[in-house]
Amino acid sequence: MVNPFAEGENRTLKPPATALVIFGASGDLTNRKLVPALVNLAQDEYLPPGFIVIGVARRSLTHDQFRESLWEGVKKFSRRTISREVWDRFAQSVFYQSLDAGREEDFVALRRLLEELGQQRGDHYNYLYYLATAPHFFGPISHNLRVAGLVAEPVGGIRATSLIVEKPFGHDQDSAAELNSLLRESFAEEQIYRIDHYLGKETVQNILVFRFANGIFEPLWNSRYIDHIEISVCEDIGVLNRAEYFDQNGITRDIVQNHVLQMLSLLCIEPPISLSDADSIRNEKVKVLRLIRRMTPDEVALNTVRAQYTRGFIQGTAVSGYLEESGVAHHSTTETFVALQFEVDNWRWAGVPIYVRVGKRLPKRITEISVFFKEAPLSLFKGRQIDELPQNVLTIQVQPTEGISLSVNSKPPGPRMRVRRVEMDFNYDHSFGVASPEAYERLLLDAMKGDATLFTRNDEIEEAWNLLAPLFEAWESDRAPQLYSYEAGSWGPAEAAALLRKRGHTWRRL
Repeated sequence: MVNPFAEGENRTLKPPATALVIFGASGDLTNRKLVPALVNLAQDEYLPPGFIVIGVARRSLTHDQFRESLWEGVKKFSRRTISREVWDRFAQSVFYQSLDAGREEDFVALRRLLEELGQQRGDHYNYLYYLATAPHFFGPISHNLRVAGLVAEPVGGIRATSLIVEKPFGHDQDSAAELNSLLRESFAEEQIYRIDHYLGKETVQNILVFRFANGIFEPLWNSRYIDHIEISVCEDIGVLNRAEYFDQNGITRDIVQNHVLQMLSLLCIEPPISLSDADSIRNEKVKVLRLIRRMTPDEVALNTVRAQYTRGFIQGTAVSGYLEESGVAHHSTTETFVALQFEVDNWRWAGVPIYVRVGKRLPKRITEISVFFKEAPLSLFKGRQIDELPQNVLTIQVQPTEGISLSVNSKPPGPRMRVRRVEMDFNYDHSFGVASPEAYERLLLDAMKGDATLFTRNDEIEEAWNLLAPLFEAWESDRAPQLYSYEAGSWGPAEAAALLRKRGHTWRRL
């Protein structure tokens, strides 16, 4: 079987010896995503010799108890079946340390364990700390790592210690800036890896290659040829066990601020100086975020639609409305659906609306980017009973199936001159013969190598919050635009469709 990563640098270069310390290791993220990703990397022989994992949490567990709990998660959540033999070999590098984030002496004990393991294995480790915890623990953990002598300054470009931070990164621009400042008291900016798992998805990474490695697309990638763009992130699930967290944040903070704006910025960037230079790419992404037009309160009312789902049916099963979910405030005005219209104010994108649709309890789970090209003139087909020519659409599907398709117009067989849309497409499974690796596999491997390309920088985070600040202010004001409702199992409120009709557009059928 061919290894799932691309040929070249990622295939040939392994990271240096690394000790990965996961804070919050007894949580759901570790069991569902992180350890299954690590085991798959081990099976594909991407992990460095001597690699170790230390799980850290408040619970008292032995090494063996921790390993057995992880094995249950691997059996359930790994993207492919992992044999017990592979697991047992990997588990020899897995350890556990009970730790209270507020106790300095616990971090001293962690340092002793790391030093002891390094001596036993004869390895000098780079330390990679993964904060899979609630954000209010980020400050105490980073501070106590520094106090315990577990943070080294970057030397000669080699990051001896690095920090991976999960979202949510702040609740607004001020809290994000405060958190950035707090982390930089203990870590240099180049040591901090803010993770957004969408950037690890193969199709999202492929946006850059698709644009800049194909001579037929880049010349068309501008307002002269592109009519509009749609980005849809649709979920059929409700809030599940995240009701309390979600009700304090809403779909815009939960998905638009990070996942959607990351995809949008990659889609719209100017050619970076180098694809091998992380900051070259991230500089261009920040420029896009800065150029997206900020909305006035009146524009928020015109260019945004927010709504909550009510009772309905998902695939024939009755589901509750949002206000009936356990953990949701009875009179909550938190949005579970949002439709937005953005515009990028530069020469490349002037006049091209970018529509965003994000929601829960929609008919199916799908994330898709659609680029609609301008219509061809009808003049050649006058008198041939052809009323319109469908637009050419480039579709990038991020999940659940990863692939890219291009719709073109063609004449079907027969004596009449007709036009019918046909799809030219590929997906990763069929074209490359292997399933795409999970996003966390690529992101963990890159963090071990010190490659920050697929991680968000502090100014990206703050610009994203700055862009959305007018929306939150308008929605939370005394003159807030109406909060609409939509039936679970529908594609959102009618007002979301009306948002596009104002400029003669419709949402793509998913």
